[in-house]
Amino acid sequence: FRDGQTQILVSTTVVEVGVDVPNASVMLIENAERFGLSQLHQLRGRVGRGAEKSYCILMTHPKATADARQRLNVMEQSQDGFLIAEMDMRLRGPGEVMGMRQSGVPDFVLASLVEDKEILILARDAAEKVIKKDPTLERWPVLKSELDKRYQKLLGGAILT
Repeated sequence: FRDGQTQILVSTTVVEVGVDVPNASVMLIENAERFGLSQLHQLRGRVGRGAEKSYCILMTHPKATADARQRLNVMEQSQDGFLIAEMDMRLRGPGEVMGMRQSGVPDFVLASLVEDKEILILARDAAEKVIKKDPTLERWPVLKSELDKRYQKLLGGAILT
């Protein structure tokens, strides 16, 4: 494909990293509604690297949800990777900070990663100061107990010993 001996490449999403073929000018992504917008943006970036006009066609399942179509409209409207990533997080949710889920509503009760960015930075800075002064949280037994209860299974044992 790179040498021009064949005109079609069928691939998995592995092409999103490191494939640089300037003469690639058309990409068709099946079931585009299943991908995150940042991943679609990366995939789209694999075409249009040469002089020829390029196209990235996002094909969806006929029964794609309204939410999926709304997300894919972001791809039509923007080439800005930062805006696309922020919209993806707003629409799909950021997932778990400490866990495996890559989308969905996090465990935060009072904060939004997008709208409350400044206060979350202040909270992180305050938490770092507490940990620096008291790394095992001996002076904060309720906090230590709650952290252990929530995260010890995920991290494979007590987290603050």
